[in-house]
Amino acid sequence: MILAVAWRNIWRSKTRSLVILVAICLGLASGVFYMGFYQGMVDQRINTAIKTEASHIQIHHREYLNNPDKKFVIADADSVTKVIRSVSGVKATTSRIIMNTMIQSPTTSSGVKVTGVIPEDEKQVTNLYTRLIEGTYFEEGKRNPIVIGKKLAEKLKVKLKSKVVITLQDMQGNMTGAAFKVEGIFETSNTAFDESCVFVRNDDISRIMVMDPNSCHEIAVLLDNNEELALADQTIQSKLRGLDVKTWREIMPDVSLVESSFGLTMIIFMGVILLALLFGIINTMLMAVLERTKELGMLMAIGMNKFRVFMMILLETVMLSLVGGVCGIVLGWMLNLYFGVKGIDLGAWSTAYKSMGFDTLVYTKLSWSISFEIAVMVVVTGIIAAIYPAMKALKLKPAEAVRVDM
Repeated sequence: MILAVAWRNIWRSKTRSLVILVAICLGLASGVFYMGFYQGMVDQRINTAIKTEASHIQIHHREYLNNPDKKFVIADADSVTKVIRSVSGVKATTSRIIMNTMIQSPTTSSGVKVTGVIPEDEKQVTNLYTRLIEGTYFEEGKRNPIVIGKKLAEKLKVKLKSKVVITLQDMQGNMTGAAFKVEGIFETSNTAFDESCVFVRNDDISRIMVMDPNSCHEIAVLLDNNEELALADQTIQSKLRGLDVKTWREIMPDVSLVESSFGLTMIIFMGVILLALLFGIINTMLMAVLERTKELGMLMAIGMNKFRVFMMILLETVMLSLVGGVCGIVLGWMLNLYFGVKGIDLGAWSTAYKSMGFDTLVYTKLSWSISFEIAVMVVVTGIIAAIYPAMKALKLKPAEAVRVDM
C-alpha cells in the first residue's frame, strides 16, 4: 500500500517530477555516454600499442633495455622462439634486429630506430602492413627496401622510390652504411612512432651489420588475447630464465597508466554527476514534504507511525531516482551503440590526439557490468537523498502540522 501511495505522490506535481526526472535522465545519459567514449578511446590505444607497436610480450638480452647496445643479442633465436611457441596462449612470434641510428635523405637527416623484420612472421604479430597509405610491405623482392612513417617521409622530404642512407656500426664496431629505397609509407595514430621508426628486412640489416643471422635483439610475442598475459608471462619467464621477459605494460608504462587510470577517472566523473543530482533530488523532495506538512500531520494524527512516514518518503525518492536513472542508462546505451558502429570523428583535433597516440575516430564501448554499477549508485544516491527530507517530516508535530494554513 505504501508503495502505491508513494508512486501516486510522485505524480501529484507532474511538472516538478518531470523536471527532476529529465535532469536525472540527461545527467546519467551524459555520464554513461562519456564512459563509453573514454573506454573506447582507451581500448583503441591499448589495441594499437599491442598490435602495431609493442605486441603482448617482448624478450631481450638481460642488459639490452638498460643499455640498447648492438652486442646484447639473443643467441640461437630459433631455439628460443621454438620454446615460446610451445607456451599455451601464444599465437605468433617474430624476431627483430634493432638499431638506433641516423637516416639521411638528400636534404636532411634524422635519428631513428631501425627495426629489421622477417616480413612473413611480422605480419602474424603486428598489423603495420595494414597501415600502409602508399607502396607495399616488402613485396617487390628488391634489395634494401625500407618502410617509413608518413611523418618521417615529410620530415626527410622523400616519397616512394626515393633513396635514403642509413649509417650504423657493424658488430666489430666499424662504421658502415647502406642505401635503402622507400617501398612503403605507413601512417598510424601515433605521430611519434611514425616519425621515429623505420622497418627494413632482417636479412638486409644483419648482412650490413655482419651479424649472425640466427641472433636478434628482440623477440615479440602475440597472444590469443590480453586476458592470458599474466599466465603466459609467468610461463615464459620460467622457461627463459637467462633472458629479460617483459609485458607491454612494462615496455609502455604510459599506455599502462592510461589503462589503470580509467577506473579512477570514471569514479570522479560519475561522482560529480551523482553529487549534482543528489542535491537536485533533495531540493525536490524537501519542497514536496513542506507542501504536504498539513497532510503528513493528519496522517500521523490518525495513527500512521513514523516508520511508515519515513518509508513512504524513502520510496518516493528511490522510485524517482530509479525511473530517471533507468531512462538515462538506456539513453546512454543507445548513444553508445550508435557511435560504437559509426564512430566519433575527432579529426579536427588530430594533431593533439595523434601526438598522444590516440585514434581520431573513436568507437564507443561499454560493458554491462559498468551499467549495473551505475544503476546501483543511482539507487544509493536516491536513498541518501531521501534521508534529510524524511527526517524533516519525522520532526513534524501532528497537533501543530494540522493547523498549518497551506
